[in-house]
Amino acid sequence: MQQTGVFIIIGMCAIVLSIVAFRRKMEFLINFILRGVTGVIAISFINSILLQQNISLEVGVNPFSVLTSGILGIPGVFLLYSVQIYRFL
Repeated sequence: MQQTGVFIIIGMCAIVLSIVAFRRKMEFLINFILRGVTGVIAISFINSILLQQNISLEVGVNPFSVLTSGILGIPGVFLLYSVQIYRFL
């Protein structure tokens, strides 16, 4: 009888821990996707402004730039443009 109670308590703890871990992973995934989408929008917007000013300094939208902006956010977009400026010089 006591073993059954111990197994129930261990099972409930495992369920609570897995719910917390799943929520953190989902939160990270949602934040990553939002940062990636925001980064792609920012890159497209900045590219269009630069083209209007006749400045040939474009950052392409590719998996590398999406990953960079997804992991780092807007500072990642600035990093991509900084690399382009460095290559331009």
